[in-house]
Amino acid sequence: MKRLIVTAALFAAALSSAHAETTLIVGDQKGNARAVMEASGVLKDVPYKIEWKEFAAAAPLLEALGAGAIEAGLVGDAPFTFAAAANVPVKAIGAIRQTGDGLAVLVPKDSAIKNFDELKGRKIATGRGSIGHQLLLAALESKGWTPADVQIVFLAPADAKVAYSRGSVDAWSTWEPYVSQEEVLFQSRVVLNAEGLTSGLSFVVATPNAIRDKHADLEDYLRRLTAARAWALNNANAYAQTWGKLMNVEPSVPLNWLTRAKIRIAPIDDSVVADEQKTIDLYLRAGLIKQKLDATTLVDRSFTDAIGKGAGL
Repeated sequence: MKRLIVTAALFAAALSSAHAETTLIVGDQKGNARAVMEASGVLKDVPYKIEWKEFAAAAPLLEALGAGAIEAGLVGDAPFTFAAAANVPVKAIGAIRQTGDGLAVLVPKDSAIKNFDELKGRKIATGRGSIGHQLLLAALESKGWTPADVQIVFLAPADAKVAYSRGSVDAWSTWEPYVSQEEVLFQSRVVLNAEGLTSGLSFVVATPNAIRDKHADLEDYLRRLTAARAWALNNANAYAQTWGKLMNVEPSVPLNWLTRAKIRIAPIDDSVVADEQKTIDLYLRAGLIKQKLDATTLVDRSFTDAIGKGAGL
């Protein structure tokens, strides 16, 4: 018995050592995952190293993932679909559910435009293949319009902000935290949000190589991220303070975002797959992707237990 206990202890130590020697390279958008994990304290005893890489949007994050520069990250369902159609090696391993308030079409506070209908024929900035682009396509389709009924100007977030501020475009279709930054700091007005138009779905994604070689690390990361998100639902102020410091932004901006977003991590289940298929079909109808993808082939359900443990289920 004593020998068995010693052997078990040595085996546990070997596992811990193996964890400690690994590094998980994670792409983050505007401090999203890192801020909530730091604020909640779930990173204090991670048995491996997390190397964070910061991105302004999902498109460059997915490019980095496709190039092997990162192994995991957070992206919206729209850019995820765009990347999958371009054969980027990526799988969704967890879902992120939130309200649709933070995905919106904005106009400047002094704009004469009062509603989305008044944007017909006008210039709207957004990122090609982004969730902002997805919102525009869904809104146009809901009104029986086509993309030709507005002038879509494809710009990265930093360039879209400049064009929007200078009046070079009439509106900006974007996501958080950009929506809250504009609302709180510049009194921009929302003329349309994603409620009733898109699912508000995002994903925790990883490369097939990372899923194969670092499955245990990814499980642990997902468990901690899920726990951190659950904590944030009741601690928005603390999270906003950490996020504000990390991003050098006034905490009122993330507080505006977080109190209404109600962000939570969910396992990849049939409802997630169905929502992703709707995004695929929307992009196919719009001609953004050329072949119909099967959402079931783009996900990995082997992390369900880890997410359940993080949620306390």
